[in-house]
Amino acid sequence: MEKSFSIPISRRAFMKMAGMAAAGVLAGNTLGEPENVLAASKEGNKGTMTYAGKEIPVLFSADVCVAGGGPSGTAAAIMAARNGAKTVLIERGVALGGLAVLGCVYPFMDTHAPDSDTPYVAEVKERLRKHGIEPFDGVTQQTWHNPETLALIYDEMCAEAGVDVLYQTVLVDTVQENSVIKACIVQTIAGLAAICAKTFIDSTGDAYLSRAAGVPSEHGYEKTGNNQPLSFRFEMGGIDVERLYQHVAVDLQEDWCKSKPPYFEIAEAMHRKQRYKLEDLMAKGVETGEITQEEAEYMQAYTIIGKNGVMSMNCPEIPMKFSASDPVSYSKAVAYGRKMMRHIADYLIRHLPGFEKAFISREAAMLGARESWRIRGKHYLVEDDYHNQSRFPDAVCRTAWFIDAHGEKVSEKLPKGGFYEIPYGSLVTEKMENLIVTGRCISASFILQASMRIQPTCMSIGEAAGIAAAWGISHNIAANALKWDEIPADKRSYVTAGQKTK
Repeated sequence: MEKSFSIPISRRAFMKMAGMAAAGVLAGNTLGEPENVLAASKEGNKGTMTYAGKEIPVLFSADVCVAGGGPSGTAAAIMAARNGAKTVLIERGVALGGLAVLGCVYPFMDTHAPDSDTPYVAEVKERLRKHGIEPFDGVTQQTWHNPETLALIYDEMCAEAGVDVLYQTVLVDTVQENSVIKACIVQTIAGLAAICAKTFIDSTGDAYLSRAAGVPSEHGYEKTGNNQPLSFRFEMGGIDVERLYQHVAVDLQEDWCKSKPPYFEIAEAMHRKQRYKLEDLMAKGVETGEITQEEAEYMQAYTIIGKNGVMSMNCPEIPMKFSASDPVSYSKAVAYGRKMMRHIADYLIRHLPGFEKAFISREAAMLGARESWRIRGKHYLVEDDYHNQSRFPDAVCRTAWFIDAHGEKVSEKLPKGGFYEIPYGSLVTEKMENLIVTGRCISASFILQASMRIQPTCMSIGEAAGIAAAWGISHNIAANALKWDEIPADKRSYVTAGQKTK
């Protein structure tokens, strides 16, 4: 287990930097008085603080600062703002939605849990409809969205809620005073800057804010140290979907995908128990030397609603020798994955009916990391919680997605109607009073995380985090001392079975 975030400088130098930051001047006020910085900002003087020997501007003094605009972070920011908290959302890209938008991870998988849609998740689906994207195919329960439409919806929701979004802004560090985060340091298009807040929400996916604050964390499978494999998803256009459907569903009689165009999926995964009709096609490519065994192992593609003739390619799956938690290895995985992508695309164009005139129309702007770092919070979810269908009085959502740890373990699904819950205790830590963690890096073991990591579940976790952050601030309760089950039921996004309205 990692006990602190490490950067390549000496401890003495780091402590000196942190000390200077903590003693920084904010328009003549201390970090403990962020309200005055906001007032100064309105008067044209935004205020500054000293960090690493430099005077840097304070861009915002907010109630809540959310780091990461993915599925969980966007939900957290919107819900915090809707509940009265002045909220700033930091996003390193130029669109909200994270992997769903920038990473081409499509569609949203189904939680398999009954009544799992929290209000925010249901709203996103309804907004898709209003934008002309019907999310359901009438057969499966997965949500077929549209990346560009989803990005627009998130912009609209943030604007309506009054969230200040900072695009092209990367989290660099935190400034702390004992067990309280006072500010986060960010790299913007104008250079380094600071954001002060009363509560911080880590939605980075990599627990970056938490680790910068010294929160204990871990990464990889406890038995091997390996992360789940990365993916480098892409889109292909120019596909004759009807011809593809005829070949796969009719000629080959593949019954994997129960829906029909425009909702259609093809897949093969050689290392799974499921036998797919397209495995023979990919195996032949290995025999002829047109693709490698690594490239043939996993191939999946989905049509994209609103983008005729375009499919989202859930591949290649990059070999496990590359790590999602090592910066050098991750960077090498990008080039390796791009080469795999080209080989797969070229092979399908040559040999799969319907792909004759296809082409790569888009590459993901980020690798798909299924798992990297996870915090050690007040409650630690484990595999038994999945199998035992655990319930918690402070549950923030429910899910039943199967244990889907690529390269390590894939479990059977829970019985129909079964589910387990995720407690608020897995979102907070003893280490930091004003920190809430959302998404795939909450406090859970490697195997359990492989179940809870899907996007609808992460959205529901973020939704609860935003509500909790605003509630704690308005009632003067530290985030890690807040009791989710003591918030009135009508103010919560999820109420566990058997609880009465308070």
